[in-house]
Amino acid sequence: MIQTRRIGDATVTRILEYSGPTHDPAFLFPEAERGDFDRLESIMAPHHWVPHMGKLIVTIQFWIVQTGSSIIVIDTGVGNYKPRQDIPRMHMLNTLVREWLVAAGAAPEDVTHVVMTHLHADHVGWNTTWQDGRWVPTFPNATYYFPEDDFTFCQEGKNKAPGVIDVFGDSFFDSVMPIMNEGLARLMRPGDEIADCLTVHSAAGHSPGQVTFRLESKGEVGIFSGDIFHSPLQIMRPEFNSGYCIWPERAREVRMQMLNQLADEEALLLPVHFGDPYCGYVRRQNGGFVFEPATW
Repeated sequence: MIQTRRIGDATVTRILEYSGPTHDPAFLFPEAERGDFDRLESIMAPHHWVPHMGKLIVTIQFWIVQTGSSIIVIDTGVGNYKPRQDIPRMHMLNTLVREWLVAAGAAPEDVTHVVMTHLHADHVGWNTTWQDGRWVPTFPNATYYFPEDDFTFCQEGKNKAPGVIDVFGDSFFDSVMPIMNEGLARLMRPGDEIADCLTVHSAAGHSPGQVTFRLESKGEVGIFSGDIFHSPLQIMRPEFNSGYCIWPERAREVRMQMLNQLADEEALLLPVHFGDPYCGYVRRQNGGFVFEPATW
């Protein structure tokens, strides 16, 4: 449930909310065909793809960065007791994430920063906790950082416009606005720096304001990539968008840019939804790219 590694002077810890063979590939990657998975079975199975089920393994996890006096939580999963009737696997969860946070040395009251790659429902849930009949901040002493363009998109109701796939849903009201109303949130833009260790970079495409966070220390680099990639499939077949990408062509461009950057810098890719071992490296191979799992 907890795995830890170093990136230079920073300690990076992974917290698992859940992981399993949950997704029909035709739903998550509507442009892919079964043969695409069969051809990549030696790389995808068994940790990212279960051939006999025809299901993709999808993880919900978030990352903790500890450096100096800062304890930073990056993305916050689905959350407990969140009403998500339209997504049964996320509806009214009751997990031990809070206990794992404490075990990892990131008790909610000690967290200093909470940062979101984007504001989709499976990335903001633990921002708040149900207490005394209302949603209250899970991390009461932290400053929360929301991508400005995602926030504005939802605040203006554009996520509810006809033809838009609304992956924000009710989470904007139970996991984002309570933080704004408590005065704990800041809106961030590409180019910002957080806690003197994370730089914010634009990755719009999957959502209007998605960003990535770059951590660099002592010549080592880690990139928290949000949903540029849902699966290693998109490393080997970067033309495949998830069905949730609001700007498909932009999402493909961002993915190719990120693949080249990861390969050039030998940076550690720290995604949200990969199966075991949950992070890794991008290597060039035969004119394309391949995923190399990291070791813990």
